[in-house]
Order: sequence, then C-alpha cells, then structure tokens
Amino acid sequence: MARTPATAERLRASALRLFSAHGFDDVTVEQIARDVGVSHMTFFRHFPTKEDAILDDPYDPFIAEAVAAQPAELPSVERVRRGLLRAWDSVPAATPEETRTRVTIIAGHPRLRARAWQNTQQTESLIVEALTARGTPRREAVVAAGACLGAVMAALLEWGSEASDAPLGPTIVDALGLLATGAKP
Repeated sequence: MARTPATAERLRASALRLFSAHGFDDVTVEQIARDVGVSHMTFFRHFPTKEDAILDDPYDPFIAEAVAAQPAELPSVERVRRGLLRAWDSVPAATPEETRTRVTIIAGHPRLRARAWQNTQQTESLIVEALTARGTPRREAVVAAGACLGAVMAALLEWGSEASDAPLGPTIVDALGLLATGAKP
C-alpha cells in the first residue's frame, strides 16, 4: 500500500484530537487507526511510533538551507537567528488551534518534551553542518545553533504550558530577538 500525505494528515489529526481528549498515554495506535478507518499497520507505515504522530517535523532541511543562505560575514549566532526567522516566516503554518493543541500536549508530557529536545538535536546537527560547510569552526557552530534552538524550544514549551491565546509566531520572534547581536535583520 502506498503512503499518501492525506492518510498521514488524517492520522495526525485523529491523534491530536484523541490525545487532547483522553491524554497521550491513554490513546493507542489501534484507536487512532480505527478512528481514521485504517489498520494499525497503516499507521506504522506513516509514523514509526505514536510519538512521531505529534512530533514529526519535516522542516529541518529547509531550516539548514535558510541558515546557510545568511551572509557569511555575520556572527554565527546572528546567521542562525536570522535563518530561523526566515524559516519561521516561510514554512506553511498549521492552524493556531492545531498548533496550540500539539504544543500543549508536548509541553505537558515528560517523554514528549524529551523527544522534542531530541528532535531539536537533529535540527542542530543540520545547522552545524550548514555553518561548518561555509568555514565556521565546529565549536562555534554548535554553540550558535544550540543557543538559538534552545531559545526557540524554551519559548515554545513555555507558550504551550501557559493558558494564553497569544499567537506562537510573536513568541518565537521575541525569543530569537533576545539573542540579537545588534545587527539589523
């Protein structure tokens, strides 16, 4: 059976709805699949684990490209910061309700928070690779990527933990603004 984006999106939407209603730990892959009208094996064709249905992030290569596209004469932190802002402005946004639900579930569950940080390490690796390919020393690249991604993750999880209707976009922009080196964007 071929994997279709429509099926993956239906599975993801069902997972979010069920996790929100019943809690992450109390929902099974079988329940998600049944809700969508597919087999549990179809679920696993799209997502290796139940966690991946909520944590899957296809934007890492785009983020690395956005960082690599920044002027090499800028400080490394500024290149990463601007690249993340550019990527944030360019990726297709989920609905505010879906984003809030997803981040709230992740922020409220220790294992999902840990996996989110693990996913961030994968993003960091791609950013480090993009920076070092253009001559940035590895340690400098690691620190720059870690600082910027740490700011984004801290703001994201804090936003998901609060009972506010504030949109996520300005929260991310503000978090990255705290790292600005004084250069104009």
